Amino acid sequence: MAKHAFTLALVGGALALGLSSGVTAGNIKNIATGKMLVDTCAGCHGTHGNSVGPAAPSIAGMDPLVFVDMMIAFQEDDTYSTIMGRIARGYSEGELIEMGTYLKQQPFEPVAQSYDESLVADGDAYHEKFCSNCHEEGGKALADVEDYIILAGQWTPYLKYAMEDFLEDRRMTPKKMARSLERMFEDHGEESLDALYAYYASQQDYKQE
Repeated sequence: MAKHAFTLALVGGALALGLSSGVTAGNIKNIATGKMLVDTCAGCHGTHGNSVGPAAPSIAGMDPLVFVDMMIAFQEDDTYSTIMGRIARGYSEGELIEMGTYLKQQPFEPVAQSYDESLVADGDAYHEKFCSNCHEEGGKALADVEDYIILAGQWTPYLKYAMEDFLEDRRMTPKKMARSLERMFEDHGEESLDALYAYYASQQDYKQE
């Protein structure tokens, strides 16, 4: 945990210097390097981080703190994966920071996908009641919020895979998330997840703030 805390502080400092000052002669090299590194991920996560396949999430617009922390968790096998653990170990911490900084600057593009329209209203209500404390504004990418996870417009199959990992203890479930899921399942059953997925999939037209 101490290593992760140091990493988050380091990323935060890098972002404060890089994102606040914009593109200058002094940071063009870092941005180019970040792009070059992220380009190696395009086969699964798409050009500039917008995935074109349902098994891999879009990673454009990610919170850099979340990106780096997740990649370190893959490196250390703290998060279950099929291939990401091996891939993540190919990058240094400095390279992950550059990748996270670059991805933050890439607009997240909501996925155009099918969903059950009859479930959207319930999904909206469940999100507001059980998820909105951590996933603000319907789970969108937000410029002025820290530690956000993009749910709105994300691939539904990926969200399902990730949720299965949480429910099967293949990923560590944050305490607040575990309590919220327990309450939602008690009140509405596990089928409430289908309504959440429909709600997130319905958000196809918003633009990243």
